[in-house]
Amino acid sequence: QVQLVESGGGLVQPGGSLRLSCAASGRIVSINSMGWYRQAPGKQRELVAVITSSNDTNYADSVKGRFTISSDNAKNTVSLQMNSLKAEDTAVYYCNAHITSYYVRNYWGQGTQVTVSS
Repeated sequence: QVQLVESGGGLVQPGGSLRLSCAASGRIVSINSMGWYRQAPGKQRELVAVITSSNDTNYADSVKGRFTISSDNAKNTVSLQMNSLKAEDTAVYYCNAHITSYYVRNYWGQGTQVTVSS
């Protein structure tokens, strides 16, 4: 089995920074991409940022220039550096990974709460 474990959420004031991390473990043959999604109360889950195994990245327009995604392929980890946080960034953030294990499929972490408030 494959597990994704997230860390780094919390409460931060507007304009502050947080760093989220996610580690994949288990029977992993290869990781095709890793990324972060978020879901605010009453809203659908949305893509925040994704990075492929060749280090191509894609960001939601709402976070471009403020968030940076990075990965360590040797450690099967992905991080999201979030700067200049706004109240509208408040959500549960989920790590996602497209992994080849026994099958090729998407895996999800349990989610970590990010709250931006004064």
